[in-house]
Order: sequence, then C-alpha cells, then structure tokens
Amino acid sequence: MFTRFLSLVLVGGLLIAVAPANAQQKEFIGAAKCKMCHNKPPQGEQYNKWAASKHSKAMASLKGDEAKNPKCLKCHSTAAGLTLSDTQTITIAEGVSCESCHGAGSAYKAPAIMKDQAKAKAAGMIIPDEALCKKCHNAESPHFKGFDYKTALAKIAHPNPSRGQ
Repeated sequence: MFTRFLSLVLVGGLLIAVAPANAQQKEFIGAAKCKMCHNKPPQGEQYNKWAASKHSKAMASLKGDEAKNPKCLKCHSTAAGLTLSDTQTITIAEGVSCESCHGAGSAYKAPAIMKDQAKAKAAGMIIPDEALCKKCHNAESPHFKGFDYKTALAKIAHPNPSRGQ
C-alpha cells in the first residue's frame, strides 16, 4: 500500500514538474513587431497612429523620481514590472504599447490568426473596453483630471479599413 502511495506521489510530482514546460507562454513582443503588419495603409497604419499618441510617449511624461516609481510605471510602460524572458522584445521605453490594451502578442501575431478575430481572441488578443482603460485612467493617479471613455476612445481610434472598420 505504501509503495502504491509513493508511486502516485512520484507520478503526480512528475506531471506537475512537466506541465509548466508544456504550457504555452504568452510573451510580449513589443511595438516594433506589431509595426511589421500594422503600419501598412490598407490596414490603417495603426502603428503610426500609436507612435503619434500620448500612449507611446507615456514614459517621457514622467518627471524625476516618477520614472522609477512602480506606481507610475505600471501605467506608463507596458514592459515595466514584467519579468521578461530573453525572447521578449518589448522595452520599457516604448511606453504604453499595443500590448497594454491588446494583451501579449506572441500567441496571436501570426497573420492567419490575426485575420480571424475569433481565433485571435481565443489566442489571447484582448478587445479593450472601458474597464480596461480605467485600470490606469483613474483617481489613483496623482495627475488624474477625469476620464471620459468615449472622448478618449476617439483620440486613440485606429480602425482597420481592410476589415470594414
């Protein structure tokens, strides 16, 4: 009986040890990787729209010690606070990048997946909503001046004409 118990414990431990190695990790790829497909006129040049936005310049808006403060960094940089692997190509300097709003892109970046929104969402792509925006745009910020979702959404709109948006 003890031998059977020991066997179960060993097999269970082995399964637990192997499972993380087989689990697909969603990694952050960075705005430069998004740019490869999302900067073409037929797709709406979303990268250029982001690059011209306050989101891409969010790190530059921090003054003095704010640039090192985790409370500030959590909203001013997608990469800040992440434990990045060697394969992740996102940087703190890129500020609030695509993946702040749309989720880590490694699992949905393939064109075959991106062409099908249901597949992209199943692979981890997030369609941002007001609740997601309010994780950063809220009274917790010392510089908060109110937040109107509809007005803010219009400022960052980046439709994809090839999808009829």
